[in-house]
Amino acid sequence: MVWLRLYPRRQSVVNPLLGIGLKVLSALSFTLMSAGIKLVSTAFPTGELVFFRSAFALVPLLLWLGWRGELIDAVRTKNILGHARRGVIGSTGMFCGFFALSFLPLPDAISIGYTAPLIVVILAALVLKETVRVYRWTAVAVGFVGVLIMLTPHFQSSVLVNGFGDGAAIGAVFALVGACCAAGATVEVRRLISTEKTGAVVFYFSMLTTLLGLSTIVLGWNAPTFTEFSILVGIGILGGLGQILLTQSYRYADASLVAPFEYTTMIWAILIGWFIFGELPVPAVIIGSSIVMGSGLFVIWREHRLGLERRRANAAAPPRAT
Repeated sequence: MVWLRLYPRRQSVVNPLLGIGLKVLSALSFTLMSAGIKLVSTAFPTGELVFFRSAFALVPLLLWLGWRGELIDAVRTKNILGHARRGVIGSTGMFCGFFALSFLPLPDAISIGYTAPLIVVILAALVLKETVRVYRWTAVAVGFVGVLIMLTPHFQSSVLVNGFGDGAAIGAVFALVGACCAAGATVEVRRLISTEKTGAVVFYFSMLTTLLGLSTIVLGWNAPTFTEFSILVGIGILGGLGQILLTQSYRYADASLVAPFEYTTMIWAILIGWFIFGELPVPAVIIGSSIVMGSGLFVIWREHRLGLERRRANAAAPPRAT
C-alpha cells in the first residue's frame, strides 16, 4: 500500500484511537469528494473536474505545511523527473477514476479501486525487484477472482443490451485503468521518498495535476452556477483535508493498524450512494469487493509480519566492525 511507506511517523506520540479516528475521517472525506464529483460529473468535462479537485486541494495543504514549518520542503526537490512521472501516471488515474464515476454507482467505482493494492504487489516485484513470496502471490490471485466477480454484472449487462458500448462496461474499464495507474503512482512514490520530503511529493503532484487539468480548457469548459462552483470548490477542499487527515493518522499509529480502515470507504459509499443517488450495489459487487478487501487485509498483515521479522533479524545480527 502506498501509505505504508509514504508517511512514516515523525514523532514519538502514540495514540492508536486517534490514528484510527483520523483515518476513518480521511476515508469519509475522500468518499464525500467522490460523491461530489459524481454529482456534477455530467455537467462538466473531466479535465475541469480534475483542475478544481487539484487546485483547491492546494489551499488546505499549503496552509497545513506552512503551519508545520514545512513549506520550504515542499518546493525543494532532487528528482523533478520522478515527480513528473508520478504526476503523469497519477493524473491519468485521476482522469480515469473521475470519468468512471459518471457511469458507475459510487460503491461500485470505489470497490474496483480496491484493486490498486493488489497491483502494487505485482509492480513491486517487477519494477522494484522486491521479494514477493507465495503467500502474497496467493492473496493477489484470490483478490483478482474478487475483481472478476465485481466486473461480471457490468459486462453482462453490456453484452445483453448493446455490446461493449454500454456505459456500465465503459465505467468499469476506466475504473480498472484508474486503479492500475494508482498502483503505478504508488511505485513511483516509493522511489521518490528515498530522496524527497513528504511535502514535496504532495506539492508537486498537486501542482502538476492542476496544470494538466487546466490545459484541457482549450477543449471547452462549462461555466458553473454558484451552486455548482461551491460543489467544485468543496471537492478540492475535501481532497486536501483528506490528504492531511491521512498523513496525520500515520503519525499516531502503526501503518499495519491504521491501513485496514481504508476499507471504511465502502460503508460511506453505500450510505451516500443510497441516500443521495438512490443506488445500492448488486450482490456480485458486495461479494467481489469482500474478497478483494480480504485479500488486501492479508497483504497488509503479511507485510507487517515480514517487517517484524526483518527488525528481529537486524536486532539479532552482530554489530559491524568499524
